[in-house]
Amino acid sequence: MTALTPTHVSSSTPALTDLMRSKPRQVPVTTGLVIINAVVFGVMLAFGAGLWHSANGVQLAWGANFGPATQDGQWWRLFTAVFIHFGLLHLALNMFALWDIGRLVERLLGHTRFVLLYMGSGVIGNLVSLVVQGNQAVSGGASGAIFSLYGALLVFLWRERKQVDGTEFRWLFGGSVLFTAIMLGMGFVVTGIDNAAHGGGLLAGMLLGHVLLPPWAEGSAPRRASRALAGVVVLVVLVALVLHIPQPKYLFSEELRARAAIEQFVDTDRAIRQQYASLLDSDRRSGASFNEVAGSIESTVAAAYERSFEQLMAANAASNVPSAQTLQQLQAYASEQAKAARGVAQGYRSKEPAQIQKAPGN
Repeated sequence: MTALTPTHVSSSTPALTDLMRSKPRQVPVTTGLVIINAVVFGVMLAFGAGLWHSANGVQLAWGANFGPATQDGQWWRLFTAVFIHFGLLHLALNMFALWDIGRLVERLLGHTRFVLLYMGSGVIGNLVSLVVQGNQAVSGGASGAIFSLYGALLVFLWRERKQVDGTEFRWLFGGSVLFTAIMLGMGFVVTGIDNAAHGGGLLAGMLLGHVLLPPWAEGSAPRRASRALAGVVVLVVLVALVLHIPQPKYLFSEELRARAAIEQFVDTDRAIRQQYASLLDSDRRSGASFNEVAGSIESTVAAAYERSFEQLMAANAASNVPSAQTLQQLQAYASEQAKAARGVAQGYRSKEPAQIQKAPGN
């Protein structure tokens, strides 16, 4: 490729290096995105996320992308996952890259088109991630959207190579290619990197860049045909991705329902045990008869376990739901405890010490 000299560049065309040093007030969208990402991370820290890394539960609760949840009617996760990070280093690297490249691309596109590129590509990248690893991992981060900025910049530089200073073209184009190649290469050797979102964001940025980038200078060639073609390709890709989303192994709402039932039963079981001990102590002090003690056990302990059993059964989940086995075990336990309580009550009525000793919870 022959380098072009600055004599091909219009004197009214601003230098790209100057645009890269734009002040925050000149790039309000990039500035706002950095602030929003930092605020979201800070709020997640307050709700239990780790500073350097944390279990996926916090990120999942705040909108990370995960097949069983996203495909359970929570498609908004394709959007919110763009703002979810898994530690300070993850956030810092992404925000550094966003600030570095975002200022230039926002000045090239304009504020509105920049938002469309960033968020549109971020969603497409997360959709690619869902297709590739939807059931396997909880994912999030701004990197897919940031890769789209590099994709759009590459398209801009190549399309406008006759309008851009030759030196700027060489180091910006070469630097962008090198950066994306290194980062994508790292995704193949470092675990935990969502290369599907990175690659999807990069390709989405290239396609949407064709659609959204305005002419750079008076000498820029018209691009109506290529823009229309790129728009059609984007639609075709979106349809293909949607049609190839794998079925989730389970629905996250079932898992949440099972977890809630389990947590409720654990608290209820503890309360029933305490109530049983208090009941026996109270009846002894009051001199209650065996029949009265039996009635108290049936109306409190046995009835409580029977209600808990019904609640656990109402939360019944498919066998592939992660908490399904625990739920089934607790269903059997609640049923056994209810029977044990009624057996103890019968022991009091028949005055059989051996039966009375089979107290619930043992």
